[in-house]
Amino acid sequence: MINEISYRKKNDDIECVHYKSWTKAYPPHTHAEHLTLGIVEAGKVCIVMNGVSKVFCEGDEFQISPDVLHEIKPVDNKGYSMLVTCVRVPTPAPAPAESENKPADSALVELKDSILDQPENLYLIEEMAQDTNISPFHLIRKFKKLYGLTPHQFQIQCKVRKAQKLLEEEKSVCEVTYDAGFCDQSHLDRCFQKIVGMTPKEYKEASTPSEPDKKSNTKPE
Repeated sequence: MINEISYRKKNDDIECVHYKSWTKAYPPHTHAEHLTLGIVEAGKVCIVMNGVSKVFCEGDEFQISPDVLHEIKPVDNKGYSMLVTCVRVPTPAPAPAESENKPADSALVELKDSILDQPENLYLIEEMAQDTNISPFHLIRKFKKLYGLTPHQFQIQCKVRKAQKLLEEEKSVCEVTYDAGFCDQSHLDRCFQKIVGMTPKEYKEASTPSEPDKKSNTKPE
C-alpha cells in the first residue's frame, strides 16, 4: 500500500488537498480560519467531530466548520481517497459578556488572533493569563471550550501551519525550524508529523508546484 498526497493552492484563501490510498490517521485538531469541504472518492474514512464518530464512504461529502475539534481515521487497511478543499472564512464577532464579572469572549478572540499572527513567539500561559485578565486554570478551560484546544496545543498547531507556509515558499527545513518558533529540527519533525501526517521534507515535495501532477509518495508507518 502506497500513500499519495498532493497540495495545491489556488490563492491565499483556497487550498486543495488530494489523498490517494491514504492510511494515516490525524489526531484531534482544528482549522482556525478555514471551512473544510471534502468528498470521499474511494474507500472509507472515519471522521470524529466534537466526540461524535461518523464513517464516510465513496461518494459521501462532509463539511467541517472553523474551530471544530475533529480527527480523521482510516476504517480498514485499504485506506481512503478523498479530495478536500479548505476555504478561508472571516472570524465571527465574539458574543458580549453576560456580566461584568465574566470576561468577554473578545479577550479570548484577541488571544487567538495574537497566536495566529505570531505563533513563533514564546508566549507562556502566565503571560496569556495576564493579557486576558483570566487565571491560567480558567484560561485553559475557557479557551479549550471555545476553540477545542488548549492555548499551548493551539500555538503548536499554529507553528506547524506557519511551517507549512514557509515550506511552500521553498525555504529550507533548517530555516523553517527557527522561523516557525521550534527549538530544533527534531521538535519540528515530531509536531509536523503528528499534525500533517508526513515529514517537513515530504510536505515540501508534495507542495512544490513545479509540475502540474507532482506528488509525494510515502510508505505508511
